[in-house]
Amino acid sequence: MSAPKKKFFQIEAFKHRVVVDPKYAEKTWKILEHAIHEIYNHNASGLSFEELYRNAYNMVLHKFGEKLYSGLVSTMTAHLKEIAKHIESTQGGLFLEELNRIWAEHNKALQMIRDILMYMDRTFIPSTHKTPVHELGLNLWRDNIIHSSKIHKRLQDTLLELVQHERTGEVINRGLMRNVIQMLMDLGSSVYQEDFEKPFLDVSADFYRLESQQYIECCDCGDYLKKAEKRLIEEIERVSHYLDTKSEPKLTNVVEKEMIESHMHRLVHMENSGLVNMIINDKYEDLGRMYNLFRRVSTGLALIRDVMTTHIREIGKQLVTDPEKLKDPVDFVQRLLDEKDKHDKIISSAFNNDKTFQNALNSSFEFFINLNPRSPEFISLFVDDKLRKGLKGVTEEDVEIILDKVMMLFRYLQEKDVFEKYYKQHLAKRLLSGKTVSDDAERSLIVKLKTECGYQFTSKLEGMFTDMKTSQDTMQGFHAAVGADLAEGPSLTVQVLTTGSWPTQSVNTCNLPSEILGVCDRFKTYYLGTHTGRRLSWQTNMGTADLKATFGKGQKHELNVSTYQMCILMLFNKSDRMSYKEIEQATEIPASDLKRCLQSLACVKGKNVLRKEPMSKDIAEDDAFYFNDKFSSKFYKVKIGTVVAQKESEPEKQETRQRVEEDRKPQIEAAIVRIMKSRRVLDHNNIVAEVTKQLQSRFLPNPVVVKKRIESLIEREFLERDKTDRKLYRYLA
Repeated sequence: MSAPKKKFFQIEAFKHRVVVDPKYAEKTWKILEHAIHEIYNHNASGLSFEELYRNAYNMVLHKFGEKLYSGLVSTMTAHLKEIAKHIESTQGGLFLEELNRIWAEHNKALQMIRDILMYMDRTFIPSTHKTPVHELGLNLWRDNIIHSSKIHKRLQDTLLELVQHERTGEVINRGLMRNVIQMLMDLGSSVYQEDFEKPFLDVSADFYRLESQQYIECCDCGDYLKKAEKRLIEEIERVSHYLDTKSEPKLTNVVEKEMIESHMHRLVHMENSGLVNMIINDKYEDLGRMYNLFRRVSTGLALIRDVMTTHIREIGKQLVTDPEKLKDPVDFVQRLLDEKDKHDKIISSAFNNDKTFQNALNSSFEFFINLNPRSPEFISLFVDDKLRKGLKGVTEEDVEIILDKVMMLFRYLQEKDVFEKYYKQHLAKRLLSGKTVSDDAERSLIVKLKTECGYQFTSKLEGMFTDMKTSQDTMQGFHAAVGADLAEGPSLTVQVLTTGSWPTQSVNTCNLPSEILGVCDRFKTYYLGTHTGRRLSWQTNMGTADLKATFGKGQKHELNVSTYQMCILMLFNKSDRMSYKEIEQATEIPASDLKRCLQSLACVKGKNVLRKEPMSKDIAEDDAFYFNDKFSSKFYKVKIGTVVAQKESEPEKQETRQRVEEDRKPQIEAAIVRIMKSRRVLDHNNIVAEVTKQLQSRFLPNPVVVKKRIESLIEREFLERDKTDRKLYRYLA
């Protein structure tokens, strides 16, 4: 089948010309021009908008769009020039109101004109790239009214004057201001910015520069900040009431620059009212205000932080270097905690918990705590005080809070291993004397230390608790086995301590009374019979004893004393008078301990079961001691503590330091070997840096000591020096 043929149709234009009246355009324009006049003269009610629209439509259709457009421009311009004259002649305060009223009328007229010329707006104007009717009306208003030589400056001055009045406390017509400024914004952002915003910001800067200068001369820091804050709030409100929202950052920037940035150094350092004064007097509100205002300025917070850091370091330095405040370790640590609490509260209440401030506080504390080489010892003594008696009757939550605070101070210590040494000594004394307030609190602190420093740090501490439990079981077994034989003699309780776990010192055992010695030997025989391959050595410096004593007039008391004190008192069963030298020879107690024991037995009022001649506070080697048969106490049980130096004496301190240094050597060597094993070849400076990095969680190794440990490892052939570069070390597998 063949496809059907396609047929093509052609539509041709009319052959004859459409004849238009030559005067048509002129006549039609006259009608439209008359209508525009009537609209401006408020007589639009009599006009037929449909007819006017058709006329404008036909003019564009018949290619008279150019005539229509140019006629519109000239007619509107003429009207606006007349309006400008009227506005110029307006007197005083009516100027803005009249301008606002006529602007509203112009907008209304413009809407009507645009409706009539809608067809031209949609077709002719886009094709010829001319300005649309509404925009044209705004541009003509701008050029003929706003930029009129007699109106422009007057309008600007009037607006700025009204803002000035409002700033000085007068009430202005904000609605009128909003309408006039909205008019400037409607005329284009450049009109608003050039004709109002720029001069407004300049005037504002001058105003606040002058005002801030007056305030800074007569106000203290707190009052000045209140005024600055008030002004800032006022300007932000001003924007919301009648300015362009985009003006807010520019305006607040002016206030910040003139009122805060220009004076912040003077404010912070202001005598008797600046930042340091606010911190000392806990002025949280003022500090919060300073923080919120200064954070608006680029370097504001850094300035507060630096001044705060300097202040904290200064008071911290005074605290750790004042000999009076170092006399009582517990009070010293309490002062540290009080300072930390005080500044923590300031940072949380006033500084929005700012992390940078928290970091500055931490670094300040770390700085000055480590200025005092005895801080590790003092913190341990503080813990000792709390866990002995300071936490009695305190809730578990409060105990946790105190322990957390201790841990916070512990984190600041650079020599954590020194703290460990002292803590171990103090824990041992608490456990052995049964003086700990709460086993739970003890274990809680050990868990915290373990979390902070790892298992290695606390393994020996945990071993001490294990020994205490094992000792109880051992004693039960001992009493079950030989209890009947010991019924007549003194009763004995022994704590068996694992040498590696406890801070036992190698002291010479003192001469125990024969009554006690017999029981001790029975225990030793029992223990070594049940445990093979072990060795027992008595730590007589760590024990306690309960003695029954009879004084004059048959008065009986039970005395709770240390093992050393027991050895001294038992001598007086055989003699009423003994010289210091005789006691020393009979007991063989170390001189320093002997003097402390005699001091507590003879010189403490209410506990003086011995009498000393001559009577004085200190013990001399030519003193004589007598049994005090006139001793009396209202208590049956009398506890006689040993006069202890709470802090270590200088020789003890040196000894502890020496032990710490010895303990550090293997740790430093282990770190060097670990590093060299993985790196194989490394130069001296990098080894020191790596060792410091690895060990800083426990202590800061001294580079000199690190060098000595490297030398030791070279001698023992763990490392060797490079043949060519003497600062380079090689690991020997």
